[in-house]
Amino acid sequence: MAHIIPFRGMRFNTEKVGDLKQVTTPPYDIISPEEQDGFYQKHLNSVIRLEFGKEYADDTPQNNRYTRAAKDLEAWIDEQILIFEEKPAVYLYEEVFTLKNGETKAFKGFMTLVQLEEFSKKIVLPHEETLSKAKTDRFNLMNATHANFSPIYCLYMDEKQKLSPIIREIAAGAPDISFTACDGIEQHLWIVTDEAVIRAVQDGFADRQLFIADGHHRYETALNFRNKLREENPNDDADALYNYVMMLLVDMDDPGLVVFPTHRMLKDLESFDEKAVIRALEGTFAVEKVSAGENAAAAMEKSLAAAGSDEKVFAFYTGKDYFYRLTLTDKTAMAKAISGKSEAYLGLDVTVLHTLILHKVFGIDMENMANQKNLVYTKQAEEAVDCVKGGGFQCAFLLNATKVREIKDVSLANEKMPQKSTYFYPKIITGLVMNKF
Repeated sequence: MAHIIPFRGMRFNTEKVGDLKQVTTPPYDIISPEEQDGFYQKHLNSVIRLEFGKEYADDTPQNNRYTRAAKDLEAWIDEQILIFEEKPAVYLYEEVFTLKNGETKAFKGFMTLVQLEEFSKKIVLPHEETLSKAKTDRFNLMNATHANFSPIYCLYMDEKQKLSPIIREIAAGAPDISFTACDGIEQHLWIVTDEAVIRAVQDGFADRQLFIADGHHRYETALNFRNKLREENPNDDADALYNYVMMLLVDMDDPGLVVFPTHRMLKDLESFDEKAVIRALEGTFAVEKVSAGENAAAAMEKSLAAAGSDEKVFAFYTGKDYFYRLTLTDKTAMAKAISGKSEAYLGLDVTVLHTLILHKVFGIDMENMANQKNLVYTKQAEEAVDCVKGGGFQCAFLLNATKVREIKDVSLANEKMPQKSTYFYPKIITGLVMNKF
């Protein structure tokens, strides 16, 4: 099963860069162009210049975002802006955060290198479809830099509690690094170089499967890049570091795990008729018209939260002072619409929404979804409401979050959810620990 190894992590030298808050960022794929500009201006050594460099009109094959990242990386290592751990280590990482309801949560996980394995071996399992454009971008960056700037986020099961006691023992001591990131989330890191503890962690993962929570594109990219280097270097041994990728490994039962839903907003529909949509849904769904009140986003979220654990419920919003609460009543509809899929897949809220509403009623197929021709995603219910009210979108569908156990069940069935099925919160910071190979 999962084979992990310690590594000499590459980290920012605080004697050179100062507060880590100034040089770390959220993951590249949730950073807007405006935020990218802000990080560029914030610090000359921001990790944004490595992980998510700017593109310019006069870029060439010899001078572009990827070559500039490689040049900066080499210079920062030479100038000791980036330094390497003196001894191979595994890292215990913790994020402490507050939800909008005021509740404070935290989760911990091991940051380490994990041997790359094809999905067919069922050691590392995906749960979501990927986009080829994103994989090309990440491949070009890895090809230029030979580095992982952010970890892939994976979950594991620890029913026999082999790893939990190790986490508690490490966390009983003071963290080696602590700071509050730019988004207000507390970051804590323990650097573990004790060989006995590292062996215990390795033994604990020896019979574990890993379920990708976030980072599907980067994992598939790392596999492709490994294959490229193997072809180019047939005499290299299995210990070559390109056979591994940096991961954060978190217990699936950690009480601090939070998954947000990703809502769907529809635009540029050739013909949109609210009443026709409702007529098309009746018979498959129970349709209830509900007053939106003064805060439509909050009203819809409250309505969705009241759904039973096995109910498939959606909020359909068209910018008015009401919304429609849609509850799936035809329990056979999914099996009729899709054949050859597991019950786990058919039972996902996001699959029901895509199959019985977006595809069946609006004609939005998988290719349309992948290209985001008529579909845009948001994790913020407020943004969905504002976008529809503003006229840029014709309607929005809000849904409940995918449950962690559903991710496991779909992965074990060797299937993948539609894109943007999950949004793990908070994201893992970029630039705290990096891997150069």
